[in-house]
Amino acid sequence: MILAGDIGGTNTRLAFFALEDGRLKSVVEQTYPSRGHATLEEIVADFRDRNRLEVRQACFGIAGPVRFGRVRATNLPWMVDSSELARALKLARVELINDLEANAYGLAALGPHDFAVLREGANEAIGNAAIIAAGTGLGEAGLYWDGERHQPFACEGGHADFAPANELQIDLLNYLIARYQRVSWERVLSGPGLVNIYSFLRDTGRGEEPRWLAEALSADNPAAVISAAAIDGRSQLCMQALDLFCTFYGAEAGNLALKMMALGGIFLGGGIAPKIMPKLRGPAFINAFVAKGRLRPLLEDIPVRVVLNDRAALLGAARCASLRASRPGR
Repeated sequence: MILAGDIGGTNTRLAFFALEDGRLKSVVEQTYPSRGHATLEEIVADFRDRNRLEVRQACFGIAGPVRFGRVRATNLPWMVDSSELARALKLARVELINDLEANAYGLAALGPHDFAVLREGANEAIGNAAIIAAGTGLGEAGLYWDGERHQPFACEGGHADFAPANELQIDLLNYLIARYQRVSWERVLSGPGLVNIYSFLRDTGRGEEPRWLAEALSADNPAAVISAAAIDGRSQLCMQALDLFCTFYGAEAGNLALKMMALGGIFLGGGIAPKIMPKLRGPAFINAFVAKGRLRPLLEDIPVRVVLNDRAALLGAARCASLRASRPGR
């Protein structure tokens, strides 16, 4: 029995998986509001006590850089320690990995129906791959191709410096510098990032905010309100914001493809991409993705797919636990 977790800034999802004929079978799953609990250990204890299943292996994917089995969550006031989790679960070892690394592990557990194709790419696209996911924050991870299979690894590219590409984007950078001092890609390419883009356009007089929209933004999840109003065509200001967001998504996905030499494909994970598919299929994303000067032909050969299955990270954490447990010496 494998205990797997996908720990995000908004929700923590835990599940027990059984391994049957080499395939992961979900036994029970539960979602907890992350900020409703003081620690991950508190959530794990509740889930374990409710289900009373004997745990043999465990792995948790969490947003943040994992070092020496410990991670300070990027968007949560948590310090998570794998040795403390192991003691609580009475295991010799608990795997703690970055949440995008967990997503990367999960790709191999998905089927063709779990992806939407934005760009087919070359007929024989073989090589490294990468995943980028905008959600509560911006996560990125790589998949090194060893000649036989992909080997996932974590990175923190979402916190690299944001790079504006034209005068409008330079104005946005200056607007955000006044607010944050340092501006990373996560400040423009995440749920809060979409709100930042919208606020910039509104505050600099590039569009008008009607009363109904102001009320909706104050009463609900503002990123969800902006994206829904953009896709429905109810607000020109929201449409501008989401178009710019998709441009940034394409630009940074292309940057990641170059850095990872991801000839095997770029995958868009996270909760936002599946909800804005009509916009991602438009010209803004792909035009920005391939706009890499002399390297444009390289980008044009790279497949781009959206991960539609929101359980990818959970499956990936379980798959990671299983794979690492089978290594010699473990």
